[in-house]
Amino acid sequence: MKIPQLVPLLVFFGLNSYSQKIFSTDYENQADVKVFVVQYENQADLKVFKESYANQASQNEGKWFFVDYSNQANKKIYFVKYENQADLKIYFVKYENQAGWLNNSKKHLMY
Repeated sequence: MKIPQLVPLLVFFGLNSYSQKIFSTDYENQADVKVFVVQYENQADLKVFKESYANQASQNEGKWFFVDYSNQANKKIYFVKYENQADLKIYFVKYENQAGWLNNSKKHLMY
């Protein structure tokens, strides 16, 4: 049996699938979700904290790590110019513990 050899692979892929690795596309039609950045926290569906390292990003709690290439991302987003074009409204926070959902009905967009 080769089960001991499979364990590291399962752990690696299991941990990888829960992270929120985000890629910002140049074109709307390449994105999974259209995003608008609001000016005030209470206008947002999601408060987002930008993580410095990929392993710090959480599964769907607003802790994002922006990757350099689209094939590394779990979700591809496009920043729209107007609020009414967006699927999801976000607000960037300064501290990690401030991140989270304000509108749980939009949570499915980032799974």
